[in-house]
Amino acid sequence: MNMSNDLNVASASAIVLGILQTGESYGYAIVQKVRELSGGEVEWTDGMLYPILHRLQADGLIDERWGHSETGRTRKYYQLSAQAHPLMNADRRPWRTVQAIFDRLWAMEIAPGAAAQSPTVSVPAV
Repeated sequence: MNMSNDLNVASASAIVLGILQTGESYGYAIVQKVRELSGGEVEWTDGMLYPILHRLQADGLIDERWGHSETGRTRKYYQLSAQAHPLMNADRRPWRTVQAIFDRLWAMEIAPGAAAQSPTVSVPAV
């Protein structure tokens, strides 16, 4: 599935930070994790991922280090910076609000031409 560019831009940083919340990782593993989490529906490329990683690093949200894989190959590993943790906690509420809106919109079954009643949206607690 090809996500729209707008949706990719809006969600990519949050997705990368969420993946790194579980521990350090490297580029290829992040791409694979996105594929796994999406059930194979979303496939990122290196060309999409690395600009996001560079921006997050420039913003002080991730740190990088060179290390060696189990096979001895040199890789650049990324991890959350101390600055990222409070920001991630603050960013959860807006994402959950958006998720709640979509959940309610998609749950409504409206006949073509029928007027929809607006459901009340309550935001899940963080």
